[in-house]
Amino acid sequence: MSTLLDTVVVGAGPYGLSIAAHTRAAGLSTRNFGRPMSAWAEHMPAGMLLKSEVWASHLGDPLGRYGYDAYCREHNLPYEYANPIPLETFVAYGRWFAALAAEGVEQTQVVRVSALNRAGLRGGPGSSTGPVDRRARFEVELEDGEVIRTRTVVLAVGVLPFAYTPPELAALDSKVAGHAGDYPNPGDFAGKRVAVLGAGQSALETATLLAEAGALPQIVARTNRLAWNGTPLQEDRSAYRKLREPQSALGSGLRTWGLANLPGAVRHLPLERRAQLVRTTLGPAGSWWLRDRFEGKVPAILGAQLAEAYQSPEGTVRLSLLGDAFGSQEVEFDHVIAATGYRVDLDRLPILEPALRERIAFTRTRSTPAGPMLNGNFESSVQGLFFAGLPAALSFGPLMRFVAGAAFSARQVNRRLTALAREGGGVPVAGGGSSAGSSGVSGGASSAVKAADAGAADAAQAQSAATDPAKPTV
Repeated sequence: MSTLLDTVVVGAGPYGLSIAAHTRAAGLSTRNFGRPMSAWAEHMPAGMLLKSEVWASHLGDPLGRYGYDAYCREHNLPYEYANPIPLETFVAYGRWFAALAAEGVEQTQVVRVSALNRAGLRGGPGSSTGPVDRRARFEVELEDGEVIRTRTVVLAVGVLPFAYTPPELAALDSKVAGHAGDYPNPGDFAGKRVAVLGAGQSALETATLLAEAGALPQIVARTNRLAWNGTPLQEDRSAYRKLREPQSALGSGLRTWGLANLPGAVRHLPLERRAQLVRTTLGPAGSWWLRDRFEGKVPAILGAQLAEAYQSPEGTVRLSLLGDAFGSQEVEFDHVIAATGYRVDLDRLPILEPALRERIAFTRTRSTPAGPMLNGNFESSVQGLFFAGLPAALSFGPLMRFVAGAAFSARQVNRRLTALAREGGGVPVAGGGSSAGSSGVSGGASSAVKAADAGAADAAQAQSAATDPAKPTV
């Protein structure tokens, strides 16, 4: 049994790495598990570009030293407005950040997270035995069999566990249908007819990349008209224009500025209003730089409701569509890709032991699936259990659907983790060290602790990154 930790961070995307960077700088004994940026590297299509501007593509460290701008300077890369970032560059940046700001990421996978009772035991079948530490609240088991005791757990597992595929596709074989996150190589579909379901950036860019790789894609969407984001605002616009239409990590305008910069205030809005903001802010639309590559090259069936999907004896897929403009029609494809986003469902997190999952309080509206109920520091109803990224959207608003929420989340989570560790005697005095076994990290200097606690790097929030809602955020 390993030494009691202050926290375990599960996930090594932008959210997990940013949180681990803050906890390590604050001197908390931390272990961070996951393969850095693996969701981006292994599940996004080759050739993808980020929607976010360069100044809105930073991960969060307490002192703001490891932003995307610093990475570009070190690697002689362009850092220019209206110049989209290639996927491979962003992945490399995230891994650079992991090595410097969140050092010590372990690529072992977590297979179980369990809650401990006040006696420091799991209870029930398979209960832990041997010496116990009553300060431990959780037990974390790794794929190699190691079991860790920790005061707190932060789940920053990304969006992939929550991939949503329309139920009409459920009967199809995985060889002919799947979610957009399952297909990183558009070239695999060269010469094939591919239906891409959806009308957001993920669908439009996937279809474009398929066409450019020699496939024969076609968009199938419920909307009657595809939407496109406008071109970037002029940087040299007047001061009056800047006041009327400020830029933020989520785009331009007073409303989006507020949602990007005041997520803590969003949490105090009525639940139904928060749910509406999550649904409607930055809805399905393609990037301005994608439009010329798409139009005239990718056909689309719009105003179409998917009624049924089935495989033919020849192995192709037939989609039965309904629409006001055409009544009903059946279309045949070789493959179907659902670029239909993500929906939070904690039942799809098998690492959460059922007894622990049952203790988590949920929020649910008439139109939005349940998400964990979180306090202002992202802590759930189970003390010491935190959720970051998409599961926090119903509490803090649409910012949590984007990388833009990583820096704010890291500061808030770290503030609470530090307080809990101090209550339990886990944080060293200024300048001291706190070991987490062989994977631990020494405590930072007092200035780093103060910066993490007080949120001194307020500018980091303006540097947070925004990405498409249907693409990884953590």
